[in-house]
Amino acid sequence: MTLDPFEAAYDGAPSGQLTTELDGRIVLANSTLLSWLGRPRDAVVGKLRFADLLSIGGKLYHETHFAPLLQLQGEVSGVALELRRSDGTRMPVLVSSAVQYDDSGVPALIRTTVFDAQLRRAYEEELLRERRAAEAARSRLQAALAVLQQSLLPATLPTVPGIAVAAAYHTASIDDLGGDFYDVFAIDDERWGFFLGDVSGKGPAAAAVTSLARYSLRAAALHDPAAALSTLNALLHERYIDGDPRYCTAVFGTLRPDPATGQVAVRFASGGHPPPLLIRADGSSEFLQSTDGTLIGILPDSQFPLTDVTLTPGDLLLLYTDGLTEARVGGRRELYGPEAVQELAAQYAGLSPAELIRALSEVLTSLGPRPTDDTALLAFGPPGPSGRQRGA
Repeated sequence: MTLDPFEAAYDGAPSGQLTTELDGRIVLANSTLLSWLGRPRDAVVGKLRFADLLSIGGKLYHETHFAPLLQLQGEVSGVALELRRSDGTRMPVLVSSAVQYDDSGVPALIRTTVFDAQLRRAYEEELLRERRAAEAARSRLQAALAVLQQSLLPATLPTVPGIAVAAAYHTASIDDLGGDFYDVFAIDDERWGFFLGDVSGKGPAAAAVTSLARYSLRAAALHDPAAALSTLNALLHERYIDGDPRYCTAVFGTLRPDPATGQVAVRFASGGHPPPLLIRADGSSEFLQSTDGTLIGILPDSQFPLTDVTLTPGDLLLLYTDGLTEARVGGRRELYGPEAVQELAAQYAGLSPAELIRALSEVLTSLGPRPTDDTALLAFGPPGPSGRQRGA
């Protein structure tokens, strides 16, 4: 039998086509759909309902959702179902159906188009595999970055006779390396060294500068703090001036505890860094606005004047990076600011450095979205009266 052009187009369409009565009995099916099913025409047309062509799950969905929705709306588009082939295998398809009305507006037939979704499913499965692989790779990278980040910080803080010490580090992103650093270490039998700093930028390049700064300052600790920062300044300037300019800010100092009085003599120098905050045991506090040196590594010869201060029992000295004072409050443009830091820190006068660091850490985690910059915190001081020490 020769088909007219319309019938030929319908029968050989790249999509499956079928017409059913309102109860779902198939009255017309094209060759494309029959070939997908692997069934002859006379075994389908007039013998089966559309739902009979579906997998068990698809048939259930058709009866409980597809058919009622079609009856209610008159059409349903792009529903994912599965055809059940004659060999028992399943074929994923996308189904669209529409009710055809007679001249008086009464529902007469249902026209259905079935699209092969095998390529789409394969594409979606490939995307899913790629996504899982990317997530696994990201997890491995995050783990490696976390290990590298920890290698740039002291594993533990030492026990310093006559001085309580606490520190914390808050990472802005688990996907990148930060440039903040700190350390406390013994210089000789009487003195202890400390530093806290912030390298420009992020990532591996910043991490390289962080490592260089930490080990350079430790090696130069036998000199006074001003000389130590001058050494680091000359090293950074010489190494990076001809390439990608790199610089840092830092506070470097020494601690000399006096067992007889319980006091601690602090001598420090600063290069472009936020000023340390001194919190006295009596509740008074002030930023030590000492004469400050320039950013470390910018100029070939920079001066880093010394500042001396004496801590008495119960006093605290807080060092921090600008991730604290420049943290956004609730994700807004308003900064947390040095005034807020001073107000909170004054409430911990006479208490332990651990309590102050814990309070500041809670502030950072409560400010809303993850901060845009890393934050390093370091606090120390001679312990005060035991009644005021809750977490030393």
